[in-house]
Amino acid sequence: MTKTFNIVFMGTPAFAVPSLVALHHSRHHVIQVVTQPDRPKGRGRKIVPPPVKVTARDFGLPVIQPERIKTDIFVDSLSKMGPDLVVVAAYGHILPKTVLAIPTFGCINVHASVLPKYRGAAPIQWAIINGE
Repeated sequence: MTKTFNIVFMGTPAFAVPSLVALHHSRHHVIQVVTQPDRPKGRGRKIVPPPVKVTARDFGLPVIQPERIKTDIFVDSLSKMGPDLVVVAAYGHILPKTVLAIPTFGCINVHASVLPKYRGAAPIQWAIINGE
């Protein structure tokens, strides 16, 4: 019998949406989505939800948007969820050790680049600029 994992997904921009969609359509259970708070966008500075939040709501998944993840409140709530795994895709913050230690099988980071020399804030853009 194949194991089914309870997963907390952490992501924010459009880049992270395909990973969330794939997890949602898998045999695993996305028990929580963590994304950045809604922010003002555009000329009118209208408050807009992140793409991951929109997708999660479309799927009926629970969403939280903490201002900070280095708080006891967030760490305690994540711990109480008892995730088997945390999947991170462009969340926007480095996860503290207290968060990394919670899931039974650890955390997986989905990164835009398979090229180690282009790690960082703009791996796709730098690969294009350098003709790769």
